[in-house]
Amino acid sequence: MSHFYYINNDSTFNPGQHHEVHTKGHADQLGLTNKTYLGIFENEVKAVAAGKSIYSNADGCACCCPLAHKG
Repeated sequence: MSHFYYINNDSTFNPGQHHEVHTKGHADQLGLTNKTYLGIFENEVKAVAAGKSIYSNADGCACCCPLAHKG
């Protein structure tokens, strides 16, 4: 199943100081307003790869993108 993905433009939001990739639902739940739409992807690994084209330190959120979370 595909999801809408966003990248958080504020790297200070998480302890690892990464620009985290989130599903739309989780980004909304967190109340993220400073985010960039990445697109619709079939999995979080592809979404994080797209996020790396914007921020080289992009990482998947541990909660909503666990397969792409490196820490």
